[in-house]
Amino acid sequence: MVCSFDPKSPRISALDIHEWIFEQLHVPENVVTMVQIDWTRRQVYIKFANFQCLQDLLHSTAGQSEYKHDNGEISQVKIEMAGMSTRRLRLANLLPETPDEAVSFAFSKYGEIKEMQREVGL
Repeated sequence: MVCSFDPKSPRISALDIHEWIFEQLHVPENVVTMVQIDWTRRQVYIKFANFQCLQDLLHSTAGQSEYKHDNGEISQVKIEMAGMSTRRLRLANLLPETPDEAVSFAFSKYGEIKEMQREVGL
């Protein structure tokens, strides 16, 4: 999951983010396996041990929350699943006799395969 803070908002400390996750979002500590902060983009990535808890949080917040700074300023926070956009994957050195179905099956656990193209090299 990624939480995107207003880019114009004051910078938030790692401790404040930790407290916000557990006190404001009401996420149990045993469900969070990792928190990564991207200060430049004002984004916080949270990895959940339980997919259902992530779904519950997205549902209960409707993808929005607020963060109240020490000075009283309120920042809007957008909450969404991270890495869920379309990706292009390029496989190198795949044997020509490997069937497309085998490749599709192997990668289907990561999401829907929309298109496959074979490049012809020399």
